[in-house]
Amino acid sequence: MFDVHEMEVNFGPQHPSTHGVLRVILKIDGERIIDAKPIIGYLHRGTEKLFENMSYPMCIPHTDRMDYVASATNNLGFVETVEKLMGITKQIPKRAQLMRVMLSELQRISSHLLWLATHAIDIGAMTPFFYCFREREQILDLFEEYCGARLTLNCMRIGGMPDDLPPGWLDDVEKFVDKFEDAVDEYESLLTNNRIWKKRTVGIGVISPEEAIDWGITGPPLRGSGVEWDLRRAQPYECYSELKFDVPIGKNGDTYDRYLCRMEEMRQSNWILKQCIPLVKATPAGDIKAKISRVVRPPEGEVYHSIESPKGELGYYIVSDGKSQTAYRCHVRSPSFVNLQAL
Repeated sequence: MFDVHEMEVNFGPQHPSTHGVLRVILKIDGERIIDAKPIIGYLHRGTEKLFENMSYPMCIPHTDRMDYVASATNNLGFVETVEKLMGITKQIPKRAQLMRVMLSELQRISSHLLWLATHAIDIGAMTPFFYCFREREQILDLFEEYCGARLTLNCMRIGGMPDDLPPGWLDDVEKFVDKFEDAVDEYESLLTNNRIWKKRTVGIGVISPEEAIDWGITGPPLRGSGVEWDLRRAQPYECYSELKFDVPIGKNGDTYDRYLCRMEEMRQSNWILKQCIPLVKATPAGDIKAKISRVVRPPEGEVYHSIESPKGELGYYIVSDGKSQTAYRCHVRSPSFVNLQAL
């Protein structure tokens, strides 16, 4: 009989896989993890308190920093919440809504590509890492073409969009979406049926549907457990109710199913982008802002609003006293913070 020798290992925060944002104290027996204790807060900036000390428009650039690989969706969640508090949701022009959806879906693909690249190289697959960054670079170029930034975009405004699309931008997006489907097929040809990949993902990290719901997990981890819940479909915002797309779900709730869900989500985002291009072309150029005051002072009240970010449900709870240009209280429901309970 062999003796069981348990070992305690610190995984992060200074580790190539955690990027300085997470520490996990692991108790291991050989290669088997017996217990995991996550420690977070390495990127805590006191954002909620900052929001209570600056005007609503000034908060938008700070939402970028909450998830710098999905800043467009952070912008979207915040401006939609303020618009809901002001009662102007239906005044947002169709062109602005479509632009928001396109930027959000490009951001979803970009975020998933970064996830796939780092996930693959952490497991030992190096080639997909470079392939994913190849397409992600094209998306960052599209962001830069629109707003001048690549990561922290600050690309949305309360009441609409800051600027109309530059000439040729839709054509560049069209070129990207036409080729991206083949790129996803290329990633899958390297991984989906790869014996080593499946050995390291199938049956690993299983989360049952009941556990996922009990823990409040959202996004791909929830759908990978077989729960069909996507806020774009369940509680449509912007113009998602007019667009066709499927919500992929898994069967086994393991790492492999979560991988498959994200791969299919990238295909669905690509399909959404294809639908948006002719719809944007059919809207009048320049019609991107609602006719509202430049001074944002919502009436007294409170509101919670959430959207489907790449990592799950991103929600904002804002309280207004009706007198100030700043929020009396702002709370952010971050998807990653809640999903971390699965550890």
